[in-house]
Amino acid sequence: MTPALAKLNFAAHVTTSVAWCGAVASFLVLSVAGLSSHDPQTVRAAYLAMNLIGQFLIVPLSLAALLTGLVQSLGTRWGLVRYYWVVMKLALTIGATCLLLLHQFTAGSEAARRVLHAAAGTLPDVRALGQQLVGDAGLALLALLAMSVLGIYKPWGLTRYGRRKQREESAGRLAKSTALAQLDGALSEDRIPVGVQVFAAVAGLLVVGFALLHHAGNGLGSHGH
Repeated sequence: MTPALAKLNFAAHVTTSVAWCGAVASFLVLSVAGLSSHDPQTVRAAYLAMNLIGQFLIVPLSLAALLTGLVQSLGTRWGLVRYYWVVMKLALTIGATCLLLLHQFTAGSEAARRVLHAAAGTLPDVRALGQQLVGDAGLALLALLAMSVLGIYKPWGLTRYGRRKQREESAGRLAKSTALAQLDGALSEDRIPVGVQVFAAVAGLLVVGFALLHHAGNGLGSHGH
């Protein structure tokens, strides 16, 4: 991309990512309020507002952040698989987007349906779903914060593919010169950094926790019927 287009896309990516994080944080606050309140009107308002935030903010913002992130990677020197931090951020973004879509169109919409059909003045039967929504939103917020940290600090350096591409590009620019030998001597070992392994393990635990909460919420919800 041209520098101007890259800056425009980067601004769109940062804006949608920050807005996505804020929308999930708002969802988390409302889910805690809906779970802890004993006032039927408060519970009804909280879950209806959560459903609106999920449909019209979280879902479109997550897709926009994913799309602008892909464009930013493919259109700049970072690439999709050249740097470990980009690979991890992409994996987290795709995972969070898929899980949030699943979460919105199952637990979120079901909770809104229950409060709409609850008798006036009675407390809706959404406690099991409420616990699931709090857990899901909390894990999603952690994932988004982890993505922000990766984007700011850019840890771990080049992947094996990135180092190979760097060699090829340098070979093209520095053909018939002695710089190739210096570049080969400066390359590090082809091992995945320990930080990447630890981060991947933590991200995997977050995904497993999200899936377990979703499964448990569905199980508890079925008993309620």
